[in-house]
Parts: sequence; C-alpha cells; structure tokens
Amino acid sequence: MTKFSSSDLGDFARRLACGATLSAGLLILGIAPAEAAKTTLNIGMSVEPTGLDPTIAAPVAIGQVTWQNIFEGLVAIDESGKIVPQLAKSWEISPDGLTYTFKLQTGVKFHDGEAFDSTAAKFALDRARDGKSVNPQKRFFATIASIDTPDPETLVLHLSSPTGSLLYWLAWPSSVMVGPKSAANDKTTPVGTGPFKFSAWAKGDHVELLKNPDYWNRSVDVKLDKVTFRFISDPQAEAAALKAGDLDAFPEFAAPELMSSFDGDARLMTKVGNTELKVVAGMNNTRKPFDDKRVRQALMMALDRKTIIDGAWSGFGTAIGSHYTPNDPGYQELTGTLPYDPAKAKALLAEAGYPNGFTFTIKTPQMAYAPRSAQVMQAMFADIGVTMNIEPTEFPAKWVQDVFTGRDYDMTIVAHAEPLDIDIYSRDPYYFNYKNPVFNELMKKIQLTADPAAQNKLYGEAQTILAEDAPALFLFVMPKLGVWDKKLKGLWENEPIPSNVLTNVSWED
Repeated sequence: MTKFSSSDLGDFARRLACGATLSAGLLILGIAPAEAAKTTLNIGMSVEPTGLDPTIAAPVAIGQVTWQNIFEGLVAIDESGKIVPQLAKSWEISPDGLTYTFKLQTGVKFHDGEAFDSTAAKFALDRARDGKSVNPQKRFFATIASIDTPDPETLVLHLSSPTGSLLYWLAWPSSVMVGPKSAANDKTTPVGTGPFKFSAWAKGDHVELLKNPDYWNRSVDVKLDKVTFRFISDPQAEAAALKAGDLDAFPEFAAPELMSSFDGDARLMTKVGNTELKVVAGMNNTRKPFDDKRVRQALMMALDRKTIIDGAWSGFGTAIGSHYTPNDPGYQELTGTLPYDPAKAKALLAEAGYPNGFTFTIKTPQMAYAPRSAQVMQAMFADIGVTMNIEPTEFPAKWVQDVFTGRDYDMTIVAHAEPLDIDIYSRDPYYFNYKNPVFNELMKKIQLTADPAAQNKLYGEAQTILAEDAPALFLFVMPKLGVWDKKLKGLWENEPIPSNVLTNVSWED
C-alpha cells in the first residue's frame, strides 16, 4: 500500500499548483493543453436494416452495419475493390480450377469465445449452400461439391466445375463466417470475429457497436471504442442532425439537392465518390407489352438520361447503357446503343402495334431517387403517347412481396447495389422474367474462364446484348455522396461494395 508523508503531500500540492499555472499560461497564449482524440462515432444511415445477419437476407443496409465491423470472411474486398486475405491468410487453386485450399489464421475467436477454425468455416459454408439455406446469394456456393478439413488450419473446397468468381463472391457480406453456436441468433444478436462487437439495437432508432478488445488481428490499431449507427430517413432531418453535431458522418447522404448547403461549413466536408449503385427501371419481360423488344427499346429511347440525372439526383450521377458501371472490368460505354430519340421511339411503338401508345403502372419504392426518377420519366413517356401511372410501394417488405418475389408488376425502379451483378439477367427465376439463352451461355463461360482479359471480353459481349435487348431501362450510376466531420479520417470515399468499414477510422488529435 502506498503511503504519503505530510511533506510528500505538500510537494504534491505544489506540483499541482504549478501544473494549474502552466495550463492557465498555455490558454492565455492560445495554446490548449493536449486532449485525447475522440473514440466515439455517431454515423447516419437512411435505411434501417431488417436484421443483422447478412447471410440470411439481401437488403444492403445489413452489410452496411455489420460487414467488416462485426462479421468477417475468408477474404475481403478493400476500398480499391481488390480481393485481400482475411480469416484465410493464403490460398492455392489447383491447375484445373476445381480445388481451393485455404490456410486459416490461428488464434481467432468469435465474440462469444468460440474458436474459429476449419470446422467453423465448413459449418458456415455448409449452412450457406444447404438445400434449406435462405442465403440471399445461395448461387455463390452452388459449385462447391464437398468441403474437407484435414486440420484446424486448413480448409479445402472441392468444386463441381471451375468458378472464376468464387474468391470474389467469398468476400461478400453473404459469405461471412458465422459461429456454429451463435448463427441461429445472428439476426438480432450478431456474433462475429470482427473488430467490433454488437452491443444494442433500439429498433427504429439506432444500433450500437463496441470495440472488441480481443480482436485477433494485432496488426490493426482500432481507434474507436463505440460506434452508433443512427437511422434517419428524412433528408432534411439528416442534414439538420449533421449541422447540429448530433451526427459525425453520413457516408451515404440521400439528399443531393442539399449537398451545397454544407459549402463553407467550418466543421463538415463533402465527398463525391463512386459506387456500384445502378439505377434501373426493370420491366416484367413476360407481361404485355413489355414482352416485345421493340416496346422496351422505344421506352429506352424516350428517355433523356441527363435530364433524369438532373431531376432525380441534382446532376450527380453517370449515365449507363447497360447493367454495368465504369468501375467494373471490361466496361463498355453503350449509352449510344439506344440514344434519346422520341421520334424513333414513336416509330418503334407503331411498328409493335401501339401507334397510340398504352398505359401501365410503375411501382416505386420510397427511396428518394425512385419517385423523382419516375416523375421525370412520366413526362418523357407522355411525349411519345405512353401513360405511366406511379404507385408508391413500401420498401423492402411490400416491394419484395409484389415485385421481387411475386413478380406482379409492370415496371419498377431500384438501385442495384451489388458489384458485378450483370448475371442477375440469367437467373431463373428473377423479377425481370428475362430469358436469353445466348446471354445465359456467356455467363457460364465467364465462370469457366480464369483469364481476366478473356473474362473482360465476355463481359463486354454481355453488356452489348443487354443494351440492345433492354430488359430494363438503364439509367445512371449513383455516386457516393458523403458528408462528415473534417477531423474524421479513414472512412471510405468510394464504395466498391455497400459498406461502412470502420476498422481504420479515427479522429485527429
């Protein structure tokens, strides 16, 4: 036990007095004593996740809270879009492309103390590929024929056919590693291996994460102790919360018309990055008149993409001619395939048997870009004699029920956030109801091809088919509009995959 004599206490008091005088002197000189950097973060999101397990549901908001924060994968995608090691520190692929051997990190534990090893990894992948699996990307695992675990550090995947995108797919939120003991409850109380642990979820308001003091990756210096994701759907309220300091960051700000309101702000800055958010107006290709390619082409040629971008997203965005972004390998600029040409659009409608146009309904989710885009489109369609009625549709529940699952719709509009997801047009069933055997064969060839240059050529051919067939109206890629505190460092400016990766986020001292 430490003891102080009366003289010790006197010396201690004098040192305190000197310290107080020194601090006062520094303040008089305009020099503040050093303060510790903040370790908390309040981050805003427009959409609240429906659950917190990205392996059982598709909405991107789930991954935006949990991916790389709570849950990790065998591999990951970095900010540049590159595949990097994670829970697997290395891997080898056999010459025939049918065997993938992963060497796993050692000493990794889930947040509840359960060990992560090859047996746990096998459990996670078997769960994802099981016949009863509800994984939103179950197709990713379709070619995994069997899994071996020769030792705790080795995981071997045996494939039924080469799968060129397998490593990339294993980096997605839907492929994260979940614990055998905790997986069943991950929807509400997620347990992963990541740098943050789930703390609380106040439905309708916020999710709170806390730093994982036992994080396995000692090469990473996690600076944040607590992160709170706050869910605010109203754009004006989002801006107000930022300006009032209630939020430190809104990495995916949903009100482009308010971006200029932050100009000159002493505390906040704005960022415009790239994303994979492809805004497309999908059509039910088996329902008349959308089963006629000429009608779909006419509708595409009735639209001036620049005017849509100006009206829907305040000029922020890049026009696209297919379901592909300029960030993607093998990108083709195809907006000239079916360019804005109302006269040609009218001629195509007449040729298809609709000289006086027709009437249909578009189901629009409530996200701001959707009704705004639809209103501009409505006026343009009227110019060619087509009447489009707009039916607001709650997202995700009602939209998923009517459009995605029920396929009971004429047209809809949604931003597809998944990177390199051009293959959705070959999925059967999928809500477009588009069927093109030539396109489907191209998608198969891409997976059977290991050479990136050859893959890019095939992707180019696939884009060209979609641009000409117009199974959906390809409008624009939304940028990532970020607003955050100038002292905040490490947030991703670009978004190769929907996420809010917090591992390297910190405050300046």
